[in-house]
Amino acid sequence: MIETRLIFVFLLLPKEWLELKKIKCIFARFYPSRKNQVIGEALKIRRVIKASLGAIVGIVLVACSPTRHVPDGSYLLDHVKIETDDKSVKPSDLKSYLRQEPNHRMFGLFRFTLGLYNLSGNDSTKWYNRWVRNAGTPPIIYDPVLIENSRMQMEKAMNNKGYMATRVDVDTVSKGKRMDVFYRVSANTPHYIDDIDYRISNDTISRLVERQYVSHSLLKKGSNFDRNVLDEERQRISDMLRRDGFYAFNKELITYTADTADRSKAVDLTMNLVPESVANASGYRPYERYYMRKIYFVLSYDPTATDQIDVANAGTYKNYYFVEGDRPYIRRETLVENCFIRPGLLFSSRDVDNTYTAFGRLRIVKYVNIRFEPAGRNDEGVNQLDCYILLSKDKPQSVSLELEGTNSEGDLGFAVGATYQHRNIFKGSETFSAKVRGAYESLSGDLSGLINDRYTELGGEIGVTYPKFLFPFLRTDFRRRMKASTEYSINLNFQQRPEYTRVIWGAAWKYKWTTNRGFYRHNYDLLDINYVYLPRKTDGFLENIAPDNPLLRYSYEDHFIMRMGYTFYCSNLNPSNPVQRRTNVYTLRAAGEIAGNVLNAFSKLTSKEPDGGYKIFGIRYSQYAKFDFDYSFTHLIDERNSIAFHVGGGIGIPYGNSDILPFEKRYYSGGANSVRGWSVRTLGPGSYNGNNSVSEFINQCGDIRLDINLEYRTKLFWKVELGAFIDAGNIWTIRDYESQPGGQFRLDSFYKEIALAYGLGIRLDFSYFLLRFDMGMKAYNPAAGQDHWAIASQNFKRDSAFHFTVGYPF
Repeated sequence: MIETRLIFVFLLLPKEWLELKKIKCIFARFYPSRKNQVIGEALKIRRVIKASLGAIVGIVLVACSPTRHVPDGSYLLDHVKIETDDKSVKPSDLKSYLRQEPNHRMFGLFRFTLGLYNLSGNDSTKWYNRWVRNAGTPPIIYDPVLIENSRMQMEKAMNNKGYMATRVDVDTVSKGKRMDVFYRVSANTPHYIDDIDYRISNDTISRLVERQYVSHSLLKKGSNFDRNVLDEERQRISDMLRRDGFYAFNKELITYTADTADRSKAVDLTMNLVPESVANASGYRPYERYYMRKIYFVLSYDPTATDQIDVANAGTYKNYYFVEGDRPYIRRETLVENCFIRPGLLFSSRDVDNTYTAFGRLRIVKYVNIRFEPAGRNDEGVNQLDCYILLSKDKPQSVSLELEGTNSEGDLGFAVGATYQHRNIFKGSETFSAKVRGAYESLSGDLSGLINDRYTELGGEIGVTYPKFLFPFLRTDFRRRMKASTEYSINLNFQQRPEYTRVIWGAAWKYKWTTNRGFYRHNYDLLDINYVYLPRKTDGFLENIAPDNPLLRYSYEDHFIMRMGYTFYCSNLNPSNPVQRRTNVYTLRAAGEIAGNVLNAFSKLTSKEPDGGYKIFGIRYSQYAKFDFDYSFTHLIDERNSIAFHVGGGIGIPYGNSDILPFEKRYYSGGANSVRGWSVRTLGPGSYNGNNSVSEFINQCGDIRLDINLEYRTKLFWKVELGAFIDAGNIWTIRDYESQPGGQFRLDSFYKEIALAYGLGIRLDFSYFLLRFDMGMKAYNPAAGQDHWAIASQNFKRDSAFHFTVGYPF
């Protein structure tokens, strides 16, 4: 710590002072053997700081003169502040009513985009000036009209919240060409709901509203007389009635009567319904329930056609009707399974929403539209509706090709890949996919002792996805409610390398489904098999590459994994509206998997355990359990700034037939989504020191992981964002492996092995995807034999890591 303080103190000194004898004596007192090294490190840090800050110094200096392009007689809107005299009224709740706000400040300090704009000259005919102005943002000029509009909007918003006597005053303070604006909100005592009554003439609706719906009412005695809440209550009741058969009901049929005594803030509130004679004027009966009569599926619907739909020759299946045209492209059974609207039952808007969701999952369907038409009354006087589910077909097949070239130290190679998809292979909107890939690279040099004179790879994968929960003895109602998909896949990969020939085979049986209106997602891997077989290899191959390293040996030995896993994911971000903005957004992911238990139980029942463990097909199979947890939370400060936090952890435990986790199931640290001061697979486990990232990567994996990240994100200009982050984390091993000294997790010392990093990143947000460029710097390095506090002796080449990837890290 003394070294850290000294280096930062001497960073503030002029370069010439570092050469003075007295200064060197101070270093010599603390570091008799490292005097010159520490002084050199201070000079290096000085150069790094100058290089990294030099590019933005000019912009910051220009931003410090933000009135450069403010016309004479005008003012730059510098600061806007909202003050309230009521703690229950937060200034942040009123910020959305501002009609004029100052230029955005990066990190709340620097007007970066205004600084860019100010770099331009006055001559708009020059391309440079035009380009800089387009990249930046012009100064916000104080406008009294917009300020007055903001004041009026705030008063109106406060009135709607029940503060009828609210007064908003505006104060302005000018300094030079800058103007500060202060909104002072005097809320005064709000009106409140003293009593709630219901005046509903329809007996059926009255019973529903006053007995069933009232328990979840948004209107509470003693709460503010908030007009927004009153409108939300109207919408809530309307939605519940529409779910309960009242097809023609809408919120405009609900009105309120508010009665207040003279000079009293208490409000007696009465909920009313529009008279039935007025409500029925539209031709519908909104105060009566509707039942479904006939349901038609129109398969080849043209949205631009104006002709009446001809249902005279409609086919039937399970009381549903089908207008299929000459070439029906999807089975009737599939359509019925995905339809929640059923003949003879009450109309329900929830069934309509679920039907839209279900048909949106059918990849052969391009568009879906659901219409209802009144069908009069039946003999019992019940209102009836006919439903038309109008479907448009999407393209059933697609093909994509990939081509790449390689050059490894003069050895040329190429790879070709192709993907074929059929979105309706069995006429049930099943998706069939087939992928093939081939790669070849020539070899030069001495090839003696090798079994292959080239790199060759051939691979393929075939899969089918069914848009339903495919399992024996399941009822149609269960499959309809689950909204699940079933996936089957097999893959095969053949690799020829100079030292060996390897075959990798896999198969999977998986289920995916959603619950709680899509906010909860579930993945269940019922069966996932991975089999690796090396039919040929050079003599002594394993002994040459890994005589004493079980991790490396495992990667090139035959192995077999049969696993089962479950993943749960939830978020309060509405999946149907991904661009919505919330104050806080969270995501939670939890996963677990087990492998080898079924095989191990069968092995124990049929035979005694041999030396070297149980085997299948002559291969020792893996047995382990693994659990993961990740939680992220994003707080949106405003439209341009946010703070994101992430914490994640995991553990994998080998047992029974295994002494170590399979290499592909072990954790690694570092990289674009972990501790970004390290490149991928170069951190840990524990205090293990991997000196060579090429040869040591096999050892830099573990059985336990921990990641903690904090990131500030701010929008700069155009689609460019800036991120500043701090990362912490590492990986550890469950057991003390000889090839990973210092890697074992120990409760009394693991906290000393948590690595720290910091850095900056530039992101390009194109809405549908985001490109991320992050540069991380090591702050604390737990590796043995390294300077732990790297931030105190920063070396850019040693301590930096650059990452390019797609998407946010969390």
